[in-house]
Amino acid sequence: MENILEIKNLCKKYNEFELKNININLPKGMIMGLIGENGAGKSTTIKAILNIINFDEGEIKLFGLDSKKSEKNLKEDIGVVLDDSFLSDYLTPKDINKIMKVIYINWDEKLYMNYIENFKLPKGKIIKEYSSGMKMKLKIAVALSHHPKLLILDEPTSGLDPVARNEILDIFQEFIQDEENSILVSSHITSDLEHISDYITFIDSGEIALTKTRDELLEEYGIAKCKENEFKMIDKKDYIKYKKNRYEYNILVENKLEFKNKYNIEIIDKPTIEDIMLIYIKGEK
Repeated sequence: MENILEIKNLCKKYNEFELKNININLPKGMIMGLIGENGAGKSTTIKAILNIINFDEGEIKLFGLDSKKSEKNLKEDIGVVLDDSFLSDYLTPKDINKIMKVIYINWDEKLYMNYIENFKLPKGKIIKEYSSGMKMKLKIAVALSHHPKLLILDEPTSGLDPVARNEILDIFQEFIQDEENSILVSSHITSDLEHISDYITFIDSGEIALTKTRDELLEEYGIAKCKENEFKMIDKKDYIKYKKNRYEYNILVENKLEFKNKYNIEIIDKPTIEDIMLIYIKGEK
């Protein structure tokens, strides 16, 4: 399977934070969800991919090309939604259209205006007068309207109501239907990622804690629940981490069927992505 994005041994050191040997492969036609706490390294990784920051070591390839050497040409094929839109608050959607026609060779004015109408965004209002949800829809419209092959999205459903979120998620799924386009999306709304992602990559304290398919995480992983006397009988190598609550132990296991057969634990819940992330972050080994 051909990768649209390849990150090898990416390192970036700040005074109080460090990205350590980040390795990510995103195949064509796939959506990868990037999860982790605030400050874990998600946004730093995205900025490195986009060459917004310099990284210390490693290699990033987009469409098989070096992200630094071919930056100008590559960005024609990348749609981006970041926290900062880098657009003046005093522009209207019509103004943005005029600007983007000059910037992008493949800018599609008709497609852009369709998004503006479908998202019910006032064409004559300046961005400053938009709600946070309207601003996010505008950024998504801009990101999609030059026919990119890769979308890189940082919290794209933030500030949207449930109906609008579903609308946007449907658009993202349509975007990859031809199996040529891909999406890398960072989000705190893990339920959205469960809905659309093919892969989940979890960054914890600047390192990749895991990269798995969504189905592996949701179908094979489990959270076993047991009393202290049962927990003491479990070999450490048979679980990832555990979290002790008032009345029981919650144990994150990688293969719930094997674990159940070995230890005869009665209750093993099917976890959400959020459940897995919380035990990884807050749990003990």
